[in-house]
Amino acid sequence: MSPEEHEQILYNEKHYQSFSERRFGLSTPKFLVACTFVLALFVYLGILIFGNNSLSVLFQLEEHQAYLIDDIENLKTQNAALQKQYFELKELETDTAPITNGATPHE
Repeated sequence: MSPEEHEQILYNEKHYQSFSERRFGLSTPKFLVACTFVLALFVYLGILIFGNNSLSVLFQLEEHQAYLIDDIENLKTQNAALQKQYFELKELETDTAPITNGATPHE
């Protein structure tokens, strides 16, 4: 076989190969299966990262939980101050009870 014939055979073999066989070394059906698998993997990862039960939602919920914990502590402090004020007012109210028959309230 002459080098020209050998070159012609290689050229014809390359010429009849599909794009996926030339570029990736895979037959067309195998290439399509691989592409489908990669696409499905990307869709699955996209759902994990950006879906309803995703990582970003988890981070948002943790941030909201921290906000609520801070708000609870704030409200507890306000509640304690208001209860103190309420009991002080209630104490003042009982000290100003009406005096009857000339008696003093501390007798």
